[in-house]
Amino acid sequence: MELEKQIREKLEELRGALQQDGGDLEVVAIVGTNVTLRLKGACGCCPHAQMTLKNGIERILREQVNEEIVVERAS
Repeated sequence: MELEKQIREKLEELRGALQQDGGDLEVVAIVGTNVTLRLKGACGCCPHAQMTLKNGIERILREQVNEEIVVERAS
């Protein structure tokens, strides 16, 4: 459960950057190191959304929380 708490805390920090661009994120599920997110607002329809998830959010979570984290986008 500690890992989930760390992930949620880091995601909460990252939400600020998304919100500055008119977007947001919603945590759909966290199962072990698998994190499923839904991007909302401007981020939900952005053509760079997958890059934001993989090169942004996933990379930061791997560097700062656990190197085995995988972020997927919920439909």
